[in-house]
Amino acid sequence: MSQGITIGNVSSASGVKVPTIRYYEQIGLLPSPPRTEGNRRSYDATDLERLTFIRHSRELGFEIDEIRTLLSLQDQPNVSCEEADQIASKHLVDVKQKIASLTALQHELERMVEGCSHGRVETCKVIDILADHGKCRFHADHAPHL
Repeated sequence: MSQGITIGNVSSASGVKVPTIRYYEQIGLLPSPPRTEGNRRSYDATDLERLTFIRHSRELGFEIDEIRTLLSLQDQPNVSCEEADQIASKHLVDVKQKIASLTALQHELERMVEGCSHGRVETCKVIDILADHGKCRFHADHAPHL
């Protein structure tokens, strides 16, 4: 058997840590590669491309199950890309909701900090708002989970 790419080299080339590569193999995102006579994993260029796809998808915030579906679609180049578009569109909606929630959180924190007189704790706006949720304009129970 010819020597393929070692796990260390595929890790360096893809930017994915070795334990994460093993995890992706374990959950079936990355096929288990053949082994050398010394029982070492032996990857090829296709594995590296798939791993790079997974890493990029994770960086963009896609969930493992979404990536699994997207990889399955990638393996079927002649099928419609409608499902991929639906996954990305749903993810975009989720990201926009998170941004809106974070923006509201940012404004509330700015209001708290700007209201601080740097006096005594008994008159501290930050402590006051944290102690009385009714004074807070940001309500996490109505915000999407971050």
